[in-house]
Amino acid sequence: MQTFTYIFLAFLLASTLVQLYLSLRQKQHVGAHRSAVPSAFAGKISLEEHQKAADYTLAKGGLGRIDLLIGLVILLVWTLGGGLEWLDTQWRSFGWNELYTGTAVMLSLILIGSLLDMPMSLYRTFVLEERFGFNKMTPATFITDTLKGAALALIIGIPVIMLILWLMTSAGSLWWLYAWAALTAFSLLMTWAYPKFIAPLFNKFSPLEDGEVAERLNALLARTGFNSKGVFIMDGSRRSAHGNAYFTGFGKNKRIVFFDTLLKHLTPAQVEAVLAHELGHFKRKHIVKGMALSM
Repeated sequence: MQTFTYIFLAFLLASTLVQLYLSLRQKQHVGAHRSAVPSAFAGKISLEEHQKAADYTLAKGGLGRIDLLIGLVILLVWTLGGGLEWLDTQWRSFGWNELYTGTAVMLSLILIGSLLDMPMSLYRTFVLEERFGFNKMTPATFITDTLKGAALALIIGIPVIMLILWLMTSAGSLWWLYAWAALTAFSLLMTWAYPKFIAPLFNKFSPLEDGEVAERLNALLARTGFNSKGVFIMDGSRRSAHGNAYFTGFGKNKRIVFFDTLLKHLTPAQVEAVLAHELGHFKRKHIVKGMALSM
């Protein structure tokens, strides 16, 4: 056990140091090039816009480093500090069977972790994002999102946790293989279900209306032979001024999503370029490779 503890600490320290090194290296690079617009973008964005982007990146990176160190401390408290053992002891005092006790331990661990993360999440949304003019979320929306997320976590998480714990106690020495198969099947199910059943709980998705943008995008989809459930516009402006686009789902349930904020700031040709980028992920099988690596 002592050997395992040393291995755990070594990997944890190495991971933390690498992340800090990369973050500080980015900070140094961005700071060194803040005073001038890169030649590739000269004439396309102003120095003021460039510096705002640099300042946002530096502020976000600084907050990320603080978040990383706080997460490190919390993880050490849970593990070497005996937090998990204490939590397990509290639930065992109720005298429940292993399945219910284990489920309660896991759920309370997730709940406490979410509560500990709440101050940083509030600061990120209502201070950092607000300072740079990106935040559009109201406290009411934040609370609603949090409650919806918690409800989903309970509805989806409880059956999965109970299934894994049941396999651990009932499936013999190969329980880990059956548990892996169950989690893999669950991951595939969620990937398929997310765009149609889960994402609409948080945002409104509307089909792309006819016009020049639609004509360009449909022509590009036809040229590349990409079949999907369509191109949708998401009301991202309810929460943020950031623009984004993404490709989600698999099989016949694939869909392409553009934030409404993105369409407001880009020309039809630029929107087509963004779609080409997303199709590049599909062409290179990044989604499939990512899922395989995760499994």
